[in-house]
Amino acid sequence: MQRLTDDQLLDLLNDLESDRVERKESFKGDVPKKARQAVCAFSNDLPGHNQPGMLFIGAKDNGEPSALQITDQLLMSLADMKTDGNILPLPVLSVEKRVLKNQEIAVVTVMPSDMPPVKFEGRIWIRTGPRRALANEQEERILNERRRYKNIPFDIYPVPTARLTDLSRSIFENEYMPNAFADDVLEANGRSYEERLASCRMILSPDDPTPTVVGLLAIGKSPQDFLPGAYVQFLRIDGTELADPILDEEEIGGGIVEILRRTEEKLKAHNRTSVDITQSVTHQLATPYPQVALQQILYNAVLHRAYESTNAPVRVYWFNDRIEISSPGGPYGNVTDENFGRPGITDYRNPNIADVLKVYGFIQAFGRGIATARRAMDNNGNPPIEFETNQSTVVCVFKSKS
Repeated sequence: MQRLTDDQLLDLLNDLESDRVERKESFKGDVPKKARQAVCAFSNDLPGHNQPGMLFIGAKDNGEPSALQITDQLLMSLADMKTDGNILPLPVLSVEKRVLKNQEIAVVTVMPSDMPPVKFEGRIWIRTGPRRALANEQEERILNERRRYKNIPFDIYPVPTARLTDLSRSIFENEYMPNAFADDVLEANGRSYEERLASCRMILSPDDPTPTVVGLLAIGKSPQDFLPGAYVQFLRIDGTELADPILDEEEIGGGIVEILRRTEEKLKAHNRTSVDITQSVTHQLATPYPQVALQQILYNAVLHRAYESTNAPVRVYWFNDRIEISSPGGPYGNVTDENFGRPGITDYRNPNIADVLKVYGFIQAFGRGIATARRAMDNNGNPPIEFETNQSTVVCVFKSKS
């Protein structure tokens, strides 16, 4: 992340608002929404500056400080723009308190995205001079085309053997699009089917409609024909070792939504609720494992797994004394064996699959799954979750109540 010097920030602060600069006196009223629009526009970088956009909170239109108190709560609220899931793909930004002109100002630095177009609440925002605007069809095409020449993650690589007919138009238009785009954008019918697919990274471009990895996983008719390891292997084992008898097994394939929903149903079927009459005067319902904890780790396993250079599935092995969920691919990016699971330490091997899970409603906000699972396990009376990580696998172990 590029960090500008005080002199560089002062030059931008003193200059007229441009397609790289926006100033706000506070972070109240409609400013949080306008700030997210600005982050979206800076991420899209339509002018092609390849330089960070700067959002100053605590500065007047003329560049003078507004004497706003820059609190930790304000900085946290600004940082939440990155992970609250309203801007997709996730923006790359940093938030810091700086002293400029002898006053505190919050500075949000937004890097241009490698995966445009970026949307806020289903709309593609751009910046033309000092004005924010919604992208028109030609501007959207420019952003789509630009993505092809970036260092893109594997989940939007084209799959050369796949064809446009391998994607389900029905699922895209009836299930995905209504959740991915704002209503007013959907009503504007000037974009072709291929242009909408390209905007969602489901194909390489309108001119080259080769499906991408995320396209096949999100709306593919038979994703495993092209991504053989993209399934969940479920085993219910009557014992504590892999060699013990198997009570139930299934290979759960299909699109990513079908995989998650069917695996959740399988987990619910084995996670039978019982009546606990020993802990209180009134009867209480109890489950061996909190369902929300299993869901969060399952979502993480499917989201963060490696889809490249492996045919290994996500494995869900339910033993009599524990559940193990293993995901191919070790910790990624900023996440290491040493800091795995720590609050605030996140990175995304598959940021576009993350977008799909947000659009389909499996994820509301990012970076909180492990914390949610840990809290649920504690509230249910289970031992703490254990994680085992190496270069090729992440294994999460849920232990049953003692």
